[in-house]
Amino acid sequence: MSAKSLDRHNRWRSITVGFRVSPEEAKQLDIAVALSGLTKQDYILKRLMNREVVVQGNPRVYIALKRQLEEVLQELKALQGETPSEELLDIICLINRTLYGMKGENKNDCP
Repeated sequence: MSAKSLDRHNRWRSITVGFRVSPEEAKQLDIAVALSGLTKQDYILKRLMNREVVVQGNPRVYIALKRQLEEVLQELKALQGETPSEELLDIICLINRTLYGMKGENKNDCP
């Protein structure tokens, strides 16, 4: 059993909430969490409560961006002229939003 701890607002977090996702959804969630620089718990809470996820540039985020761009490049090379999957396009849009957000711009050309 994990130790009890207070959050930033001095609240006990004693309730556990769990849900099931597909492997593809889990991968997309992991990518979004890595690119946000937040913990998975903080990211999910912000998204569920319609709070803005603000990415603060730090080494962890830059490493996640680099790794994700490398994976996207490999997938695009493997396509060889085929149409990219919806998941790949979503990842590219997330990377795009993250980079523009870190620059302080709110540009979103993604569908």
